[in-house]
Amino acid sequence: MTLSEIKSKLKTLETIAFELPNGQLVPRHFHITEVGKITKDFIDCGGKIRHEEVLNFQLWEANDYNHRLHPEKLLNIIELSQKTLNIQDLEIEVEYQGDTIGKFGLDFNGKHFLLTTKQTACLALESCGIPVSKPKVKLSDIQQSSSYCTPDSGCC
Repeated sequence: MTLSEIKSKLKTLETIAFELPNGQLVPRHFHITEVGKITKDFIDCGGKIRHEEVLNFQLWEANDYNHRLHPEKLLNIIELSQKTLNIQDLEIEVEYQGDTIGKFGLDFNGKHFLLTTKQTACLALESCGIPVSKPKVKLSDIQQSSSYCTPDSGCC
């Protein structure tokens, strides 16, 4: 989900809820403690220089049960961040504390914002020589040679 998409969705909501990949909701007394732009410059394993930028939300829950984050408040925080940090229409990444800080993508199901799982990947498969997928071979397609041992050959 991009910044423009979340802003559009927030304008239609009366409450905000975030759902974890396992279906549980982040407790409703969460706070968004950070909205920021994360820039990552790196070299992949194939030697290619890469540059990535994402908009980061950090969700945090505390013992403050009386102050809930409302859509208009989050929209104001986002707009202030856009002006102050010169944030463009970036993809959103969400950090949330589980056993360790987890990084999630963001989607929307019409009612809740969904924290989606993210995966690592090799960005230079063509340079690493790693096959994209394991080739499937039917045993019936393998041609037998006279050098192979067969059940009736007595080689075993």
